[in-house]
Amino acid sequence: MKHQYRLGIDAGGTFTDFILADRKGELRIFKALSTPQDPTQAIRNGLAVIEEETGIAPRELVSNADLCINGTTVGLNALITHTGAKTGLIATKGHEDSIEIRLGHKEDGYRYDPDYPPATMLVPRYLRRGISERVISTGAVHTPLDEDELREACRHFLREGVQSVAISFVWSVLHPDHELRAAQIVREMMPGVPLTVGSQLYPQLREYTRTSTAVVNAYLAPILSRYVQAVDGYFQSLGARQPVRYFQSNGGLALGSVVSDRSVYAINSGPASAPRAALYLGEPYGLKDIITVDMGGTSFDITLTRDGQANVSKNIDFLRYRIGIPMIQVETLGAGGGSIGWIDSMGLMQMGPQSAGSEPGPACYGKGGEMPTTTDANLVLGYLNPQGLVGGRLPLGVEKAREAIRKHLAEPLGISVETAAYGMFTIVNNNMVNAIRRVSVERGYDPRDFVLNCAGGATGAHITALAREMGIGKVLVSKLASGLCAFGQIISDVKYNYMAPIAARLEGAEAAKRLDQTFARLEDRGRAELMADDFAPDRIGIRRSLDMRYVGQVHECTVSVDPFPIDEAALDRLKAAFHARHEELYTYAEPHSPVEVVNVESAVSGAVERPARMCIAQGAGAHAALSGTREMIFDASGRKHETPVYDGAKLGAGDVVTGPAVIQEVTTTIVIEPGWVAELDGNGVYVVTATSGAAQAHKQARALAEA
Repeated sequence: MKHQYRLGIDAGGTFTDFILADRKGELRIFKALSTPQDPTQAIRNGLAVIEEETGIAPRELVSNADLCINGTTVGLNALITHTGAKTGLIATKGHEDSIEIRLGHKEDGYRYDPDYPPATMLVPRYLRRGISERVISTGAVHTPLDEDELREACRHFLREGVQSVAISFVWSVLHPDHELRAAQIVREMMPGVPLTVGSQLYPQLREYTRTSTAVVNAYLAPILSRYVQAVDGYFQSLGARQPVRYFQSNGGLALGSVVSDRSVYAINSGPASAPRAALYLGEPYGLKDIITVDMGGTSFDITLTRDGQANVSKNIDFLRYRIGIPMIQVETLGAGGGSIGWIDSMGLMQMGPQSAGSEPGPACYGKGGEMPTTTDANLVLGYLNPQGLVGGRLPLGVEKAREAIRKHLAEPLGISVETAAYGMFTIVNNNMVNAIRRVSVERGYDPRDFVLNCAGGATGAHITALAREMGIGKVLVSKLASGLCAFGQIISDVKYNYMAPIAARLEGAEAAKRLDQTFARLEDRGRAELMADDFAPDRIGIRRSLDMRYVGQVHECTVSVDPFPIDEAALDRLKAAFHARHEELYTYAEPHSPVEVVNVESAVSGAVERPARMCIAQGAGAHAALSGTREMIFDASGRKHETPVYDGAKLGAGDVVTGPAVIQEVTTTIVIEPGWVAELDGNGVYVVTATSGAAQAHKQARALAEA
């Protein structure tokens, strides 16, 4: 760290998390309620909380920070709620409807469902204008650009009040001149209107993916631009020495100007930092296979790292919109502390996906919420401190929680409040377990080979139950768990992705030369941008990937490789990497079939200096941290058990807590179910493991599954 502080901010649906690191190695977490109507207000509120608890004024903190990093859900929320900018699309005539035709079918999982409705179009039909022009697959111009039609399209957009424009022509990645000339005309006629050019944003083959990505970017650009201007302006007013960095969906940091222009990269900004944090926590134990689960107030996010690498996806349908750019693979479920319990038409209890959010919030918040939520259930089960959350800043009303569960669930179902509460707990856990299986089992991974990592303020109450259901025997819970994504941001690097199309068989010296020159061009550009951002050459790293396929295949798969000089002999290394990846994905390879590359990409990153690890003093034994007992329920019988409660602030390194028990940290509550043991290590991480009885059950479950 170059200066006294580093600040990470992660804006979630219910809470905005703040992680403050200082040069001495101290790491502290703070929380403020999110303010969706004005996201910057939550930042102001959070800095006020920091000042109240530490005495560090916002101006002193920001002016002495080497990095202030912001992860935001602004783009994600706009896409979910369809509140983006009024967008116009300029396309090749006859291709205006590619975003609606898509690939001729619905998303996977709904392809044959006649009742599944079409996706809401981000650009309505009357705002899509086809222009006479055509480039063919060789890159040659078949039909020149009709500039008169283009100007008429601009006049139409001006009449309709269009706020953002996307341009995407057929085969533009092989001959971008038409798009670039169209961009000049749009800027002349619509000055100040954000413009997205498909061949610049996503220079890859596949027209539909490129057009859809450009449309999503244009749809979000004005919103992200306003957000960046507001946040940057606020931090500048506090004397910031460095520009604010924003977290991207690709797992790296970027300047605000980049996020404004490439807003599609900020869609999944928050949870994308979880894998970095997970690997950092697992490093002292040599753990590289980690599933991170993050349960906040509104959603439940899952990410997976295998052999130290996060799963990265391209060309995916995200919220029903095809996005081509690389994104950390995040499975998101509507299951959070605010998830509402309800009874369906079959008379069965359900949980979510609708959420009480932060306004009005769960019934126990006392802010007008009347529906029973996960948080209300956890309070009735005795897991949560009735005196309040976030160190007592958010008081909880047990009777309000009981009344909501009684009225809406227990009485209609003819069961006790306690039984209903445990049913809510079980159902939301099952929903989360199914989501964990989607990122593990359904992708060929056995979750029992992984460690489960806890993130998010609400996860701790469910973490041992989730591990038990998944057959996972080890859990990591950091003292920073409730703000783990914000922590992941302050230890992440600046990262930019550079892409190019290149259609070539992996044969011969000429193909090798084209590949080598293309990668060199992309990486020279990346190095130049990072060096302009004050990164020394020895702090710049490169990771390459190629979209490859067997000649004759329709779809390609992405193969990641380290950078190396590509000559004719090196093509064999690329082909071997492709065969291995193809077999991993599809269980077979064809080593004697010719291979071709379609697109290439270089991820160029600038390494950021890490803050020191948390250091916890040696403990005097868990008994010194015992703050009392509370009645808790651990099974469907509703029977209450007098259970010890420990103050996490008083636990030290080496202290061991045996379940059943609860550990109360300031910003999260960790439920240690019967059959589990938690030990706090010097890095501020609770290592929670199944005891012999639970381990035996885990072993038997695994043997049964393998039989």
